[in-house]
Amino acid sequence: MGASSPVFDPGAALRRVASYRPGGQAGSPARLRTIRFKLYSLLCLPIAALMVLWVFITGHTVRDYFELRRAVTQFDQVATPAAKLAGALQQERRLSSIYVSSGVPDGGRLSAARKRTDAAVSLFHQRATSLEGLSAIGPEVLADVTELERQAQGLGAIRQDVDGRALDRLRVIQEYTRVQDTLYGMYDRLVTVPEVALYRQASGLQTVVRSRELLSQEDALLTAAILRGSLPGHERRALAEMVAGRRLLLARGVGALDAELRRPYDQLLDSADYRQLTTMENQVLSSEGLPALVNGWQSLADALGQRLDRLSADREALLTTRADTNAWRLIAEIVAAGGLGLVAIVAALILSARLGRGLAEELADLRSAALELADVQLPRVVRKLRDSEAVDVESEAPPVVITGTTLEAQDVAQALTTVRRTAIEAAVGQADLRNGVSHVFRNLARRNQSLLHRQLTQLDTMQRKTNAPDSLADLYRLDHLTTRMRRQAEGLIILSGAPAGRAWRRPVPVHDVVRGAVTEVEEYSRVTVLPMSDAAIAGTAVADVIHLLAELIENATVFSPPSTRVQIRGELVGRGFAVEVEDRGLGLTEDDREEINRRLADPPEFNLADSDRLGLFVVSRLAARHQAKVTLRRSPYGGTTAVVLLPSSMIILPDGDLPPDPHPAHPLARNPHPDPALHDPKNP
Repeated sequence: MGASSPVFDPGAALRRVASYRPGGQAGSPARLRTIRFKLYSLLCLPIAALMVLWVFITGHTVRDYFELRRAVTQFDQVATPAAKLAGALQQERRLSSIYVSSGVPDGGRLSAARKRTDAAVSLFHQRATSLEGLSAIGPEVLADVTELERQAQGLGAIRQDVDGRALDRLRVIQEYTRVQDTLYGMYDRLVTVPEVALYRQASGLQTVVRSRELLSQEDALLTAAILRGSLPGHERRALAEMVAGRRLLLARGVGALDAELRRPYDQLLDSADYRQLTTMENQVLSSEGLPALVNGWQSLADALGQRLDRLSADREALLTTRADTNAWRLIAEIVAAGGLGLVAIVAALILSARLGRGLAEELADLRSAALELADVQLPRVVRKLRDSEAVDVESEAPPVVITGTTLEAQDVAQALTTVRRTAIEAAVGQADLRNGVSHVFRNLARRNQSLLHRQLTQLDTMQRKTNAPDSLADLYRLDHLTTRMRRQAEGLIILSGAPAGRAWRRPVPVHDVVRGAVTEVEEYSRVTVLPMSDAAIAGTAVADVIHLLAELIENATVFSPPSTRVQIRGELVGRGFAVEVEDRGLGLTEDDREEINRRLADPPEFNLADSDRLGLFVVSRLAARHQAKVTLRRSPYGGTTAVVLLPSSMIILPDGDLPPDPHPAHPLARNPHPDPALHDPKNP
């Protein structure tokens, strides 16, 4: 048979391969980009993101450092002289109260106290209004400084009234206290430590200092009353307010401190002197007159006041040391984030450039090999086959060799070698097999043709023997089909060249499941789990219930003030076990709550554009999986209560009996006691 046989033409196949042009029909030249450009563009994206992240982290750390240094400067330039001024005012207030109550000269003690106050005012003005002080305080603190200096200038009028005994002792205490309130208000605004832990400790110490101020007021009033021998009703009421405020602030301030800072305060509160002080306060407030026990008040109050002053000074020094340590830590973080981060970015740039250049060179080698195959080698083989020339496979299909160590590039090169060799071998082999294949096709077609002829003859005989219209119709259709088959067989003959395709197996108590969900929440300390009924959840559902409850609890903690608590309660109900998660946040509007409840009852298809409610989507899917029901409702406290009704099918009672199951076909109802071989939730 000649080479023009249409059964198989390897030359045509190779011509089609050879006619392929890399990049052909991919677009206009103006839109084409080189592989090197695209590689470097791709590598630049993560490096740019890394640089943005580095700038953000470094800037954030540097800002914290300067905020911390600013807080330290405020403490040195404003808080320290303000504390000295507060102590001087306390002493002057006490001596002024005694002076107006005694009616006799005080031996110059009040004059000396006033001089110390004036010196403290001068020092405060000098330090607070210095360039260093003004650079560290903000506009609010500057306003407080201005107001404090204005009130300090008004001390002269108060002193004149004291010298003329125009004020009673309670009014004297109130006048000085007004100045002190402005001072302590300013002092509160000075607590601006950026570190949360340091801020809490500084706030706690400031609260303790405020309680010391109330003790000073109490001392001034009661000392003067003891000197006069009487305590009128309005002064007794004022004293009661001072005592209550001092105790509250002291307890609150000490409670906010960590173990190291609060230890000496705990010792003071447990001391015999402090217990005696509170006993004296209680006796004064509970009796009509002044009991004899209070005669030792002055020395006791002085001793405790000085002890509190020393403790506060020591604790402030310790806190300052912590701030300095934290500043050094921030410096180390700046060095790490700035220096090491910059080194990492430079190293990433160099490594990316080297990798990109190497990969670009390997791909360029592959491109050259593909062009050589398409433009030179395959067209040459096609030409030889067309001319019936002998083709040497070894010489026409040498291996494609590229430089580089990229596994994928080497695989592509090997694939190109294999494809080329396979194509040429197939072309050569097919040239030898064409003649035999043509004979096979022709012989098969001839046999089919013979059989179809016989079938047509038989059909003709059957048509002649019947007169039934239906049978004739069937025979005619069969005859027509056979004729078409014969035509197809003839087509084969012509083509041959001849003429014509996390679980648990044991039940887990509900209380443990709820606690397991709480441990997965950030702010777990704000969550209160109330006692629950004795019931358990089937082990196969434990993991999903924990996840579901954790999502709801997390939502409750996130959308409620940090000072509030989230309460969880649960009990057996008629259709299963109900768990309530209640927060005390701002709550939801009616429309939002109804929309969320609709989503929970009928989970929609997940929408990427709605990812901000991913947690609710997860909840709805988990609930649907176990036929549970989740409903949001308004809490009596204004927040939101999420009610989770776990069906009876997953609840196991302590005696091993299931409650009535509204879905008896549920698999958990048929097997309430899973295999105990798996671990329980206490050892996940």
